[in-house]
Amino acid sequence: MEGGITVFGNFMRQNSIKSLFRGRKTEKETDASIKPIPQLSPIANSVITRCSRILQLSTEDLQHQFETELPDHFKEPSTYARNLLEYGAYKALNIVIRSPDHLADKEFRRLTFDMMLAWEDPGTESVSLHKQTASSSNPEIEDEEGGSLFYTNSTSMAIQVDERKTVGPDAFARIAPACPAVADIITVDNLFYMLTSASGGQLHFLIYDKYLGSLRKVIKTAKSASGRATGLNLQLSKGEIVLDVDGTIPTQPVLQHIGISAWPGRLTLTNHALYFESFGVGLHDKTVVYDLTMDLKQVVKPELTGPLGARLFDKAMMYKSTSVAEPVYLEFPEFKGHSRRDYWLAITSEVLHVHRFIRRFNMKEIQQAEALSRATLGIFRYRAVREVFHILPSHFKTLLAFDLAGKLPGGDTILETLSSRLALLSTQSKRSDVSVGTSNNARLPTVLSPFSVMTLSRLGFVLPKEVDFPEEAELYVGDVCVGEINPLEMAVKESKFDSSKAEAAQATVDQVKVEGIDTNVAVMKELLFPVVESIKRLQFLASWEDPFKSTLFLVLICYAIYRGWIKYMLPFILAVLATLMLWRKHRSKGKPLEAFKVNPPPSRNPFEQLIALQEAISQFEMLVQDGNIVLLKLRALLLAALPQATDKVALFLVIMAAVFAIVPLKYLFTFAFLEWFTREIPFRKEVSEKWTRRIREWWVRIPAAPVQLIKAEDNSKKRK
Repeated sequence: MEGGITVFGNFMRQNSIKSLFRGRKTEKETDASIKPIPQLSPIANSVITRCSRILQLSTEDLQHQFETELPDHFKEPSTYARNLLEYGAYKALNIVIRSPDHLADKEFRRLTFDMMLAWEDPGTESVSLHKQTASSSNPEIEDEEGGSLFYTNSTSMAIQVDERKTVGPDAFARIAPACPAVADIITVDNLFYMLTSASGGQLHFLIYDKYLGSLRKVIKTAKSASGRATGLNLQLSKGEIVLDVDGTIPTQPVLQHIGISAWPGRLTLTNHALYFESFGVGLHDKTVVYDLTMDLKQVVKPELTGPLGARLFDKAMMYKSTSVAEPVYLEFPEFKGHSRRDYWLAITSEVLHVHRFIRRFNMKEIQQAEALSRATLGIFRYRAVREVFHILPSHFKTLLAFDLAGKLPGGDTILETLSSRLALLSTQSKRSDVSVGTSNNARLPTVLSPFSVMTLSRLGFVLPKEVDFPEEAELYVGDVCVGEINPLEMAVKESKFDSSKAEAAQATVDQVKVEGIDTNVAVMKELLFPVVESIKRLQFLASWEDPFKSTLFLVLICYAIYRGWIKYMLPFILAVLATLMLWRKHRSKGKPLEAFKVNPPPSRNPFEQLIALQEAISQFEMLVQDGNIVLLKLRALLLAALPQATDKVALFLVIMAAVFAIVPLKYLFTFAFLEWFTREIPFRKEVSEKWTRRIREWWVRIPAAPVQLIKAEDNSKKRK
């Protein structure tokens, strides 16, 4: 920091965003310096004016920097206003977010929301907002001295946000990720979906303000918990952050089940491990640590549990790894539902996923710290949404980036892209971000800063090691850059597009599921009708009830086998199916598929359904038994349990081996087909039945190999 005191130095010394404006200029000087930019809309001019104050620049100087630092294609008329707005917004936010408590500042919340509104209405061709100044006197953002700090010239330039104004998903996705604590580029769409689930896809300022307030409380609680943990039984390493604690209230403990034993206690999750402290007599017992950083084939999943090992309540999370002798079940009792368990399962899975990501791509120190910081901030956002809106997003709508990448189609591409971006991280102060003053040769940053690590450090969390962070204002903030969609954002968008198709397909699957065995069998019969009908026609031909048709079919198949055409049968069938599909596509012309009509069987009462289920299970059991008997008889033949039968089978196998070695394959196919298809011919029928009977009688005389069932000892019952 040469040549005097920097903007950031003044900012940190005053410890408030308000200090950037207080005592700088008189009101006349400030009014004189405000010159609207002709290309911008009123709301965009208001935002740029506030950004220039934060940067201690005039609006002309800010515009001049934009025009000299960025390439010419950023200054095309169609995108000029929005790119200029992003330029000023990102540079200003890079200063503002360095405040340790910027999330608590009302001006920061209002400014970022105004940026989103301005992003949707950046240019003069947009609808004018001059008349909408209803909220310019909002007491919530007034200074103690009576003047608004972000809106000094309230009569001409301070177009504040009307509470009825809302923000769409695109604007939120471009501004919110510029503040790493507020949103992550991978999950920003899901965050917007959760915040607007009750407002028709439009974000109100009151909801946005409420979310940031909850996020600030979560971060404050996590800092406090990390400080207290070092004074208790938990021996945290440097840089280890407490993400959440459960079981602190004696009436709502976490139960740890191992075998038939269960102990109440307190569960703590950090970005490195799970800690369980069982309650002793007056004091906490020895802490059990489940390390989540190592490659121990660790698995966490929902599970049923209950007293004495009974599987009664769906409120537990199972942890299994090579470091524990048997699975550990962590139960989260609650009166209704299992949201408490689902929340802990999600955040624990996120920690596991981020460490697998680190191991997979062999991350170095700064890359490891950035990945862990991303996961940590994601869990804080997840907590904030859960605590203030009482919503637990699931599957494709989760707010946990690494867990989401594991679920989305093409999630591996997202992780690979993220890895390549983390490889560009640098903590050096000297950077080659942009070639200033050479607009034709200007380029985007080739070296990035670890913004998530920087954010946690500025919020007051202890880092694993001291890092020299660059403090200059940058064009690249977090994962967003002026006028550009980076590869990570593109990978996420493509994956989200595929996931929307998967969700739509899954919705159709849920709609066609029917209840009852009889109904499902009826649906399957209708679906397999073409196959069943083809088999019936083939059986009709093989029965020789119509000798002419059977003879014609026999001659055609034998000729096809002899000529070698049989190998083209499968390609021919596939080609016919493809032709039918394309013909159907041409005929339908985008029309929805007609519903498949099925005649359901007569309805049955619950008792009749239970009897039918029992019969089905019995039939299935008989099929399994018959299959086992066949396998045991084959085992007896192989092991010569009946020497006479073994001799015959061995001789038969030798003869078949010689036949396969000498006779061409097409003749074998022809002979096999003739043997099967002509069994029902009148002059062969009696002989065929006689041979079938002899083979059946011979098979009945083959003994089954013996089986002995050995019961394994249940070691868990012996454990006390």
